[in-house]
Amino acid sequence: MKSIKISFFAALMLFGTIAFSQDPNFHIYLCFGQSNMEGNARIEAQDTVGVDARFKVMSTIDCSSLGRSKGEWYTAVPPLCRCRTGLTPSDYFGRFLLANLPENVKVGIINVSIGGCKIELFDKENYQTYMETAPGWMRGMVNEYEGNPYGRLVEMAKLAQKDGVIKGILLHQGESNPNDTLWTQKVKGVYDNLMADLNLDPKKTPLLAGEMLSAEYQGKCFAFNTFIAQLPTVIPNAHVVSSEGCPGAPDGLHFSAEGYRKLGKRYGEKMLEVNYAKGKK
Repeated sequence: MKSIKISFFAALMLFGTIAFSQDPNFHIYLCFGQSNMEGNARIEAQDTVGVDARFKVMSTIDCSSLGRSKGEWYTAVPPLCRCRTGLTPSDYFGRFLLANLPENVKVGIINVSIGGCKIELFDKENYQTYMETAPGWMRGMVNEYEGNPYGRLVEMAKLAQKDGVIKGILLHQGESNPNDTLWTQKVKGVYDNLMADLNLDPKKTPLLAGEMLSAEYQGKCFAFNTFIAQLPTVIPNAHVVSSEGCPGAPDGLHFSAEGYRKLGKRYGEKMLEVNYAKGKK
């Protein structure tokens, strides 16, 4: 009986330490998807200067070339995904938020994305089946997450929850799921798993989904935006981020650096509207 009391007391002390160390003003956002969230545009000089120290990125892999270790926070100078990825919407999402939030707020990004992947790669029950037929060039990227990008996202998110509060999720994916009428349900499956695995409240955890490159810039997948538009009917706290006016790259699939900057700000504007409107925290 005495040992039980001691164990209970120790558990209370541990819980108190964790709770005390968690900063409610450190707002963390999970990012996942394929190449447009991974970062396809070349990082330019303007993207590497003036990054507020309150804007953080958790490295999801070891990057000796950047002096970063897995699971540690760093000032969010790009790249924010892996060691050699490019500019992403998450770069200017975080910068925009901080420019519009009180000075005592910090923003943290955790970005696990894989170029060219289908949404099935983030299905924790079926990702291994998907990888059996995945192209060889994708396997190297997936292996940087020990073969399980979803698992790595959750692993890093749980670490981050010791430091701050997960406030939302950013998604940009769909180019590899053309004409997939079940896409919204598959995204819901990933979202529901994240809610359960991280003990998050769906009512307090918005999912922001960015549109594909628009027809205005000869986007080859712009028709998929009709599927993205349906996401809020499947996930009540899902919101669509418009890509109109965000310039694209010549390949018709990716955004240009300017396009990522604009799209990132759009994600930020939407998150301010959803998460930080009057009466919300």
